[in-house]
Amino acid sequence: MAIGPVPWLGPLLLVSLLGSSAPASLLRRLGEHIQRFQESSGLGLSLDPGSVALPKQGWLEQPLDPFNASDRRSFLQRYWVNDQHWTSQDGPVFLHLGGEGSLGPGSVMRGHPATLAPVWGALVIGLEHRFYGLSIPAEGLDVAQLRFLSSRHALADVVSARLALSRLFNVSFSSPWLCFGGSYAGSLAAWARLKFPHLIFASVASSAPVRAILDFSEYNDVVSRSLMNTAIGGSLECRAAASAAFAEVERRLRAGRSAQAALRAELGACGSLGRAADQAELLGALQALVGGAVQYDGQAGAPLSVRQLCGLLLGDRDHCSSPAPYCGLRRAVQVVTHSLGQKCLSFSRAETVAQLKVTETQVAGVGDRQWLYQTCTEFGYYVTCEVPGCPFSQLPALPSQLELCEQVFGFSASSIAQAVSQTNSYYGGQTPGATQVLFVNGDIDPWHVLSITQPLGPPESALLIPNASHCLDMAPERPSDSPSLRLARQNIFQQLQTWLDPAKKSQVRGGV
Repeated sequence: MAIGPVPWLGPLLLVSLLGSSAPASLLRRLGEHIQRFQESSGLGLSLDPGSVALPKQGWLEQPLDPFNASDRRSFLQRYWVNDQHWTSQDGPVFLHLGGEGSLGPGSVMRGHPATLAPVWGALVIGLEHRFYGLSIPAEGLDVAQLRFLSSRHALADVVSARLALSRLFNVSFSSPWLCFGGSYAGSLAAWARLKFPHLIFASVASSAPVRAILDFSEYNDVVSRSLMNTAIGGSLECRAAASAAFAEVERRLRAGRSAQAALRAELGACGSLGRAADQAELLGALQALVGGAVQYDGQAGAPLSVRQLCGLLLGDRDHCSSPAPYCGLRRAVQVVTHSLGQKCLSFSRAETVAQLKVTETQVAGVGDRQWLYQTCTEFGYYVTCEVPGCPFSQLPALPSQLELCEQVFGFSASSIAQAVSQTNSYYGGQTPGATQVLFVNGDIDPWHVLSITQPLGPPESALLIPNASHCLDMAPERPSDSPSLRLARQNIFQQLQTWLDPAKKSQVRGGV
């Protein structure tokens, strides 16, 4: 059942990008911050409402359990609509899928797919993911409810939304529906075409980690290489400085209570660092800070780029009696926490667990509990640094990250490993076999190693953008965009042209 669109009057709400809970929740805060910056600077919200076509907000009544027809429970799922470019009822529909966070009006107004909509006269719709943003069932977030949170449930929502919105907006039966998404939502876009090719005409999947993995050590492999990439401001010296900074942090953690207390004050840890678990939380947050500089390098609103981080790590030590790399890491912490408005870089493990156990709906949050549940039951994605040559701390180790699933939800490590295996079996991992899906990745994005970066055959297409970060192709265009990024966007346009032009000709021949 569709509840019609209503005028958008609410505040901006945000799409968080990928990153697991606990220490790496910092990645999610960075994604939220960048998305907020790009939306607020790009939507023209300060203009007179009459001078710009604002997107419309609507709600769909969706079944809580789409796989059980006897279960009559439902929830309201939010969507956004931009119809200013829609020229005819048989025009294409560009469906922007939400991921593990709130979905705001920017999903239909900026970047993909709004930039491409005028060319084809497309209707643009953004669909918020169940259990995130304002699309949370009223009963809350306890485990009994979270059983209905999965990628499979999200894909079922795509199917029912496509049918309901077609009726609501009187979309022609012959109109092609194309899915767009970035990060986890990029995987959903690819999987929607894979599982429902009769309903989804094609998909563009940006930075889509389609391979689930328990131990994601490859994340830090890419971070390490990127810190040495001179094209983005890295160097061998920068990587060495990052390694030295982490070694100094660990030395101080071993040096006793007074050194730990000083470290706590200097690096913004809330709570004592006497316990090993709390030390791992801090080290994990520091890894996420460095990883975030790489993952979001060059993006509008990112607190630190690789060039800026390396500048800090290799800077002078005029006002710091400690080794220069450690002083640089301290300054990097200050930059990031100030940008995000956070009082602390990390919290105690006990506080992290307590926060993740809260089952009441928290609209202001970025869905940490929900996303942890999905990593525990579907994806893994636990970033580690235990392999030889990793320049950061070996903490937090994989067992402590898996233990979080047990502490919060009661899931065993073996059940998580089994869930990851089942996800790859169900979707095909990095060999999904989907047709008319374009996979777009940047080669400095740590997540590209779980995506598809080369065509697997004629039905599948892939773009790997040199020196591009996570979902950068989806960001609003800027004068500073590199030639390779501009070329990639042209290639995306050409791929859509290859798909849509024959479909349009078929409509004309069919007398539609």
